[in-house]
Amino acid sequence: MASVQWRSRWRKYEAELQRCHPEALPVEFGDYHPLKPIMVTDTKTRRGTRKGSTSSSSSSSSSAPADPLSSMLDGTDPLSMFAAASTSETSALSHGGSGGDLGRKKRVKEEEPIGADFEPWSTKRGEILARFTTTEKLSINLFMGSDRGKAPNPGTSAVSEKVRTRLEELDDLEEGSQRELLNLSQQDYANRIEELNQSLKEAWSSDQKVKALKIVIQCSKLLSDTSVIQFYPSKFVLITDILDTFGRLVYDRIWTMCSDPRTLPDSFTAEHVNDTAKETCLNWFFKIASIRELLPRLYVEAAILKCSRFLSKSGIQETLPRLTAMIRGIGDPLVAAYARAYLCRVGMEVAPQLKESLNANFFDLLATFRQVSGDSVQRQLHLQRVEAPEYLTLYSPAINWILQCIAYRAPEQLLTEMMERCKMMANNALLLNSIMRAFRPEFVATRATDFIGMIKDCDESGFPKHLLYGSLGRSLACADPPESERLTILNEAWKVITKVRNPQDYMNCAEIWVEFTCRHFTKREVNTVLADIIKHMTPDRAFEDAYPQLQSVIRKILTYFHDFSVLFSMERFLPFLDMFQKDSVRVEVCKSIMEVFIKHQLEVTRDPVILNAMLHICKTMHDSVNALTLEDEKRSLALLIIGFIRMVSFGRDFEQQLSFCVEARATFCNLEPVLVQLIHTVNQLAMETRRVVKGNHSRKTAAFVRACAAYCFITIPSLSSIFSRLHLYLLSGQVALANQCLSQADAFLKAAVSILPEVPRSISVEGKLRSSETFLLDFINNFLATLLVVPDHPEHGVLYLVRGLLNMVQDYTWEDNSDAKVRVYISALPLLAAMSQETYLYSIPKVDSNETLYGGDPKFLSEINKLCETLIGQILDHLKTLTRDEQSVRRQSALAFSLFGVLLAHGDLRNNKLSQLSVNLWNLSHKHGHCETRVSVRTLESIKHQAQQPDMAHLADAIQRLALQSRT
Repeated sequence: MASVQWRSRWRKYEAELQRCHPEALPVEFGDYHPLKPIMVTDTKTRRGTRKGSTSSSSSSSSSAPADPLSSMLDGTDPLSMFAAASTSETSALSHGGSGGDLGRKKRVKEEEPIGADFEPWSTKRGEILARFTTTEKLSINLFMGSDRGKAPNPGTSAVSEKVRTRLEELDDLEEGSQRELLNLSQQDYANRIEELNQSLKEAWSSDQKVKALKIVIQCSKLLSDTSVIQFYPSKFVLITDILDTFGRLVYDRIWTMCSDPRTLPDSFTAEHVNDTAKETCLNWFFKIASIRELLPRLYVEAAILKCSRFLSKSGIQETLPRLTAMIRGIGDPLVAAYARAYLCRVGMEVAPQLKESLNANFFDLLATFRQVSGDSVQRQLHLQRVEAPEYLTLYSPAINWILQCIAYRAPEQLLTEMMERCKMMANNALLLNSIMRAFRPEFVATRATDFIGMIKDCDESGFPKHLLYGSLGRSLACADPPESERLTILNEAWKVITKVRNPQDYMNCAEIWVEFTCRHFTKREVNTVLADIIKHMTPDRAFEDAYPQLQSVIRKILTYFHDFSVLFSMERFLPFLDMFQKDSVRVEVCKSIMEVFIKHQLEVTRDPVILNAMLHICKTMHDSVNALTLEDEKRSLALLIIGFIRMVSFGRDFEQQLSFCVEARATFCNLEPVLVQLIHTVNQLAMETRRVVKGNHSRKTAAFVRACAAYCFITIPSLSSIFSRLHLYLLSGQVALANQCLSQADAFLKAAVSILPEVPRSISVEGKLRSSETFLLDFINNFLATLLVVPDHPEHGVLYLVRGLLNMVQDYTWEDNSDAKVRVYISALPLLAAMSQETYLYSIPKVDSNETLYGGDPKFLSEINKLCETLIGQILDHLKTLTRDEQSVRRQSALAFSLFGVLLAHGDLRNNKLSQLSVNLWNLSHKHGHCETRVSVRTLESIKHQAQQPDMAHLADAIQRLALQSRT
């Protein structure tokens, strides 16, 4: 080790920088650009052109190099090829004389298929099941398969036995054995229905078609049972699911019979259907026609109505009016209403253009609606203890669906006629409610004043008016009424809403009208609405049962009010937030407010109204954090609070900004990412101060940046993440150094060095344990780069920070078989070499680095050289130990080559001993063939290039001794 004599190479950084600059060449605008010919154009198939040729040509010269991607595709991109193929097919169809195809297109256009603007039944299904529930016990008759025909007489022929069995099954179609299940809860009932659905599928798949039909018939009979009337809408949903399954199975079966051997087109007619399929289809309709009871016969035929297409072109058109007329034979108005709803549902699926039958259903419904107040219905309600308003709401899903089907793309004249018919009816509140929910919002909004008049005329006892205003409000939330009528509409509606005594009913209605108010009025009207909600929901803590509706109110306000100075100036907004007293709900509301603030607050703010309110909201989120809070939730809350902190700016009032950060530190002390952001904010504040004074600090600004440094120095130790502390100590030290706060910078850097032993050998990264070595080496390299410009402390000796860092590195407990310590030593050599230069590579304005303090003092240079020699000795000692196995030799090769590169770049190789050491390291790195040949060749070329410089001619001798060795 004593034979190694370090001497740093003399560097001329400016000259080296000039040599490294690439040669600049002037480029004219007319020159070829490599991206110019890459143009994707649609290809047209033309007569006389070969397949795949493109119709476009490049505007560049012929000498331009071809684009490799275009050449692979023969000049045509695949999308254009597909487009050309599609065009040619369309052309062939249009000119090929295929009249059938043209007729098919015309028919499809005439059918007016249902568009995406039609709300499907599937979206209403879940809402009905959730809304219409019961605690009463239910009963159900389960079908049990008959045992007849399972043991045929051996003396009878197979054909006659099959015929006999089928006849017996048809006789048993409605008299099959049944098992009645009593005292079922609602969930048990739903589970039994699902079991029937599965039984239907299993019977069908095992070719027991008659058994499948029996299951459907028995299920349809259940729809005549209104013994638990509150549950009827949900029962309808569950049982029609089975009917839909049966309808699909029958249709798919007949379709499959038609598709053998050729697939049936989508727009087929009866002429395309073979005789076997028609016979099977007729057989199904004949079986259904033999059902004696009206209701199951009606429902099952409606379920397979789509199959009428296989029999005749006008089959559906003839069947729909007949089924509509059959419903008139159902005595119970509720059962009849839902039967009409099912027929409308099927009709919209199979023949949406046949609106006449749908309209007839509605007018039949109007004709039978007077039965609702009849004696039989009233007796039933009395027996089941059901009030009239509750009974009327049971009709809502059916009537809403019927009206939605009729109103879909209906002309204004028809909608107006239906509205007038509703006016003429007595006790029409239920119908009026359904009309407002089913008709187009634009239609309702335009006639909002007329609808309010109709609502006023309704009987309050039959159907609550606040529900009618709720339906009107839903329409007005989607479409705008005439501007001159808006205030009148709001006043009329709110007169009724505010008189609702039940808090839940009041809140359901108020929530709807909040959107109308926010959409068309100012903060004054919204504030009035909020005050009224607080007045109704505060007594007896009624708000505790209405958190979903109250959250909806907040969301609607945030949708329309993005100016938070206006929002927080509403007197009742923050008191409204105080009603959210359940911790989880309150935090969710605060999060929603913060998300909107971060998204829409485009400019920084110093508005005290906004700051105070947002601090209150952020504190609410912060205070919800406890030991049980998940890390993801903490991270989410911290990001929202950080978003707020970034939007706060007091302009040139830096002291006020620092005061805000002090307050925020005390408020958000439990969220580490927020503290990290505050430290960054204060460091940025110090750098902004430096920019304003252009580096020339006055006594006042110097004191301020020292206060910023003190803030960071106090805050950093409270962080639990060791690497966050290390990086922030280093960053804060750099900021202090830039602001000429030398003692503060010294304290930051010493603190960073002092906590290095605390770094664990493994850390958690994204939930997985990883070695900390890589992160630690990155930090140390960054730290070494900073030390170049840090002047030595007059009381602590030469290079005290460098020595302190290296001592910590030496004492640190590294992983077994780790080269990290030696890599730090290798990284320190370039720093020491840079410190020995007369002029440093970089410096900080108005900060005297060691180059100025020592001025090239020989004692200073001697200390640097001694330290370098010590480090090189440590590295060589480590290299000697790496000879045990193949892996050790590979590590030895990599470290030797790294040290060789450092000596080449920073050592003075005119020193014979240093030159010989570099050659030895080269040979050691190549000794076992582990050094990458390509890297070695490029290194030699670089050395040869350097040797051509006048001050680097001595490298020519070294090159002669550097040889490449082949891999063994």
